[in-house]
Amino acid sequence: MKPLRRLLLTLIAAALPLSAARGVDVGDRVAWSDVALVDGRVLRAADLKGKTVVVEFWATWCPFCAAQNPHIQKLHAQHGGKGLVVLTFSIDKDPAPVRKYMAERKYTFAVAMAGPQSESWFGRRRALPEVYVVDADGRIVFRELGEMFAEDIAALVRFAAKQ
Repeated sequence: MKPLRRLLLTLIAAALPLSAARGVDVGDRVAWSDVALVDGRVLRAADLKGKTVVVEFWATWCPFCAAQNPHIQKLHAQHGGKGLVVLTFSIDKDPAPVRKYMAERKYTFAVAMAGPQSESWFGRRRALPEVYVVDADGRIVFRELGEMFAEDIAALVRFAAKQ
């Protein structure tokens, strides 16, 4: 009986981190709160509510993120403020390299550091990059794990709230 019990406890313990890392799915809701950005600004919850929000999780050291971020910037430049907000979260440990990365590439989309706040909304990371679209009602309507191509990022505008 002891070996069976030990096996059962091992299986349960192994399954716990997996369920905690599940993240969220399409249809789940996000209750926005103010977000502190790495450039010192604060993105207010009021600026997110009623808007479509494209959310990306990325890292400065991620080659797939480096390939995707120019398309995120283009989406932000072309559609930001037109019913669509781009909000990204870096999983880097230190904001200094994130600020340098943004400045060197002249990216202007909003970036915050991933942490308890973003994890409460989107769960733990399962891939990099990771993209979500939250509609104007606060409902997740799209989720993609891994790199997206230029045309896929551009097509996210279809979710934009009509202003």
